[in-house]
Amino acid sequence: MGVEPLGIHHVTAVASDPQRNADFYLRVIGMRLMKQTVNFDAPDTYHLYYGDEVGTPGTILTFFPWPGVPRGRRGTGQATTTSFSIPEGSLGWWLDHLRRQAVDVRQTTTRFSEDCLEFPDPDGLAIELVAAADTPSTRPFQGGPVPAEHAIRGLHSVTLSQRTPDQTHQMLTDTLGFRLVDEDGGRYRYNTGQGGPGARVDVLAEPHAPRGLVAAGTVHHVAWRAPDTDTASDWRAQIMATGVDVTPIIDRQYFESIYFREPGGVLLEIATDPPGFTKDEPLLQLGARLRLPPWLEPDRSQIQAALPDLKLPDPEDWASQGPGNSTAPHPGGEGTG
Repeated sequence: MGVEPLGIHHVTAVASDPQRNADFYLRVIGMRLMKQTVNFDAPDTYHLYYGDEVGTPGTILTFFPWPGVPRGRRGTGQATTTSFSIPEGSLGWWLDHLRRQAVDVRQTTTRFSEDCLEFPDPDGLAIELVAAADTPSTRPFQGGPVPAEHAIRGLHSVTLSQRTPDQTHQMLTDTLGFRLVDEDGGRYRYNTGQGGPGARVDVLAEPHAPRGLVAAGTVHHVAWRAPDTDTASDWRAQIMATGVDVTPIIDRQYFESIYFREPGGVLLEIATDPPGFTKDEPLLQLGARLRLPPWLEPDRSQIQAALPDLKLPDPEDWASQGPGNSTAPHPGGEGTG
């Protein structure tokens, strides 16, 4: 085995309304808007990046919010659940907080000795909070409505649903360097790198589930971390040697990426940690205004005219009410999945 991923870099999903999406992830979940840009391949829609205080790889959830896009269908050949790590002992706080925000908390459960809380976002995307003893040492967002002691610490894992997981297992272990570390009732857990939260993927066998349809409320792709472009290039050669189609390395401005599909159909990406989100704006101003890559700057006026207005919360709002003390339901809290 050659190179192997360091863990999850980011997860990208599809939403139907940019304002409702921003309201939910900023006002309810308490993440920071790291970057306000556009889908480089379809610049008539936003690409919104949420993460921790500094945009650490492994904390990032991004969205393509296409206004009016129909609801997708969760099913096989998809990443069906996106799980975040929270500090051990914070699950009760989150349960109360989400209920105050009129979020439809679906269930609490224990999986692989970890307590989990599942709920949908406004488009039905399945989000899970996992209370883990070994949460990543990231920097939670200090300027939002969630107290730092309870704030999300980063991505915990993703769940891939497959009718038959055998070929996915083979790619994960033989090509991508993952290790099967646990199994429970048709759910298989794999670690990569040093393992633990942020370096996990679950494969769920669902032989009778329908095929998934990517649209609003579903994951578009999952990205794994590479430390630099040379490693991403090595990854590309390693994956191509198995006969899998892989894109060339693509400049995504804040990282460089390759894309390919695993045998079950899930779109995967390998993204570099550098150059990071401060490439085109200072840390204190991350996400404050629309940023475009150099090749789209000449079309800024046209692009901005096609995008709906996006109203972001004033940081003073949090100071006036105190972190985590808002009791009024926010627009994002209406999701029922």
